[in-house]
Amino acid sequence: MRRAVFNEDHESFRSMIRKYLEAEVVPHFPKWEKAGHPPREFYEGLGSLGVLGMAVPEEYGGAGEPSYKYSAVLTEESLRATLGVGTVRVHMDLVLPYFMTYGTPEQHARWLPGFCRGDLMTAIALTEPGTGSDLAGIATTAVLDGDQYIVNGSKTFITGGINADLVLTAVRTSPPTPENRRAGLSLLVIEADTPGYSVGRNLEKLGLKAQDTAELFFDNVRVRADNILGEEGQAFSYLSHNLPQERLSIAVGSLAAARAAVTATIDYVSERKAFGKPIASFQNTKFVLAECDTEIEAGQAMVDRALEEHETGDLTAVDAAKVKLYTTELQGRVVDKCLQLFGGYGYMTEYPISRLYADARVTRIYGGSSEIMKTIIGKNLGL
Repeated sequence: MRRAVFNEDHESFRSMIRKYLEAEVVPHFPKWEKAGHPPREFYEGLGSLGVLGMAVPEEYGGAGEPSYKYSAVLTEESLRATLGVGTVRVHMDLVLPYFMTYGTPEQHARWLPGFCRGDLMTAIALTEPGTGSDLAGIATTAVLDGDQYIVNGSKTFITGGINADLVLTAVRTSPPTPENRRAGLSLLVIEADTPGYSVGRNLEKLGLKAQDTAELFFDNVRVRADNILGEEGQAFSYLSHNLPQERLSIAVGSLAAARAAVTATIDYVSERKAFGKPIASFQNTKFVLAECDTEIEAGQAMVDRALEEHETGDLTAVDAAKVKLYTTELQGRVVDKCLQLFGGYGYMTEYPISRLYADARVTRIYGGSSEIMKTIIGKNLGL
């Protein structure tokens, strides 16, 4: 079906990104998977193209295009090529909104030029070994000592943590109150070269092999007090503010990955023969792919509506939860059906469907699990 969500500028950007990925990323991606993360040159290349700074004001080296739709195009094109570049999505879709909304002019001048060039890569550190979806349980502390905070604690499952130069870190600056467990949380930007800050191992994962996922440790890390983002004690409300875009970003990627799976499967079944004829000629193959394609069209309508509402500021946390829940569950169903049509070859990692299958599983977990999405939706229903 025709999509009306993107204009000519978005499509020109899409053409540029597609050519860049095909020429500069696809040939090298297997090496990145073995290394466990992309090289710094990848980020610098995107920076030189102006991609990383699309939403950053021109005065700081960006393009001054605040529309999320350009980032959505980047996500769609990377998944179209079956590439997992989630570290870039974290940098642009998750961290930047916090910098732009809550950062001071001085912080913008310090961080945003490097952010645009790819010199200062970012990560966001929320999850702790004992704290997942329950952000109110964050235990990493930051105690004010003169003009510095002293940070102690640890984080885990941090996307982009290996290459990160700046880490947007949720810390507890004061104890929670009996009435409000969410009180006392703040956001600190911690520079990776600060004494006492250390990066643990690159965690081995089921999928997303080229996306580094690290443990971070803070041992009496002294962070300048003016690295706090926004007001002290307001982090929980800040984190809630950006959840719609985070979950929309996941939904865009999930749907694009499902579409890539169907495309790859159509190519395969059209060439692969069984019992003397192409697999595509069997009724079961046609029915399965017809079901997948129809589901994707329904999901695309949902995603495109969410993109429009996000553009106008009308995308609610509840609706973002709905679109994430639907598209990530859809992704799991579609990719599983497509891998089945590959037969034994689908289980071999040399085929892209294998990568899509392994990468799909986490989308129902990160950014808020499917169960959390259902809880949010159910609460909105008055249940």
